[in-house]
Amino acid sequence: MADFSLTTLFVVPVGQTSFPSSGSISTQDLTAGQVGIFTNAYLSTTTPGSAPYFYIAQGRTNTYLQGSKRSDKIKGCASANCTSNVTEWYKVNGCPTAASQVTNVDGWNVKCGDIVTLTLRLHSSYIDTLYFNGLTRSVTVQAPCCDCGGNPCDTVDVPALIDAFILKLEQHAPGDNPDNIYLSQFLQFQRIGNDASAMLVITGKPLTKYGQPCDVAAFPFEYDRMYFRTFVYSGPATTADFIVADNCNIVATPVIVQRASYPDGTSAEIAQLEKNFYSYQAGYLKHLYRMAGYNENFESWVSDGVTYDTFYIKFNELDKSAYSWGDYIHEDSMVIIAAASTAANGSPLGTAAALETILENALGAVTGGNSCITTTSTTTTTWPSTSTTSTLIP
Repeated sequence: MADFSLTTLFVVPVGQTSFPSSGSISTQDLTAGQVGIFTNAYLSTTTPGSAPYFYIAQGRTNTYLQGSKRSDKIKGCASANCTSNVTEWYKVNGCPTAASQVTNVDGWNVKCGDIVTLTLRLHSSYIDTLYFNGLTRSVTVQAPCCDCGGNPCDTVDVPALIDAFILKLEQHAPGDNPDNIYLSQFLQFQRIGNDASAMLVITGKPLTKYGQPCDVAAFPFEYDRMYFRTFVYSGPATTADFIVADNCNIVATPVIVQRASYPDGTSAEIAQLEKNFYSYQAGYLKHLYRMAGYNENFESWVSDGVTYDTFYIKFNELDKSAYSWGDYIHEDSMVIIAAASTAANGSPLGTAAALETILENALGAVTGGNSCITTTSTTTTTWPSTSTTSTLIP
């Protein structure tokens, strides 16, 4: 569902490590980029819960015909028996590293000499632009022959079968033709185990980072991730790719042990938000033009390489009498505040934590629905010597 809230974005500069103390300044005293929380009397506060309502405000560099950038009236309700105009209040933790999908294929039910096909279907924003229903590639191998014995067709050399698949999966046509797209560009393959319980591990590679153009009007940041589906079945590859998922002759079990995720709070993402919401909060010259001379009002407070926590406050008009009857949907407001949590060198910053403490004074404990995916390493005694496993993310 689309969100039609009137949105104002505040990016706290990395150099700002604290917020104005109670009663120390007014909104007109904010320096360029400085963010503060202010009472109904336009006085700074660190305890907005005691005010009838409060504002978020930020100083501008270009003050010609403009005052400080300011949100609408927000009335918190941290205590019981209180009426608030806030409808949503939550936080998104900054997680700059996206997780890649990891799929384990095991439970092989193959007999000697069987023809077996492995089909992979890859999806991402860019892949789906090029290929209908994703990039689909299939490789077919013949299971290794068994040693002579009383019943030679009962078991198969599973490690040898997996190695045969890996050899085929990593092959690609010679040359550097840009149309020569192959699976190992997007995936890496390995075998874990040296017996009948061996598994094929398929791991997605990180997406290519695209360059930042000099054009201020460009929108280079892409919310993208790459994920894939895996099918292993007997017989040659089907020519009708859309029925692969319903193939009845499945001979191995693919299990997703880690799902691909999106990065959160990267400097590129926040810089894109500055462009997306620029026309909502500019006093004049509301559009971004391609010539720098026409963008004198546009200000960016994002620092490259920094990770940001983002706080979202959605609220209705404080004065209900401001609503008039009509056959339309009332528009609410939303404030997004991006505050640095981790510096470019990886060291933690306290700006986001300080802001969270101040806002919780008025709005109560913040709801944070996301957590950064962590990966743990385990050591095995079979080839290869180490492997990576992760908890399944719903």
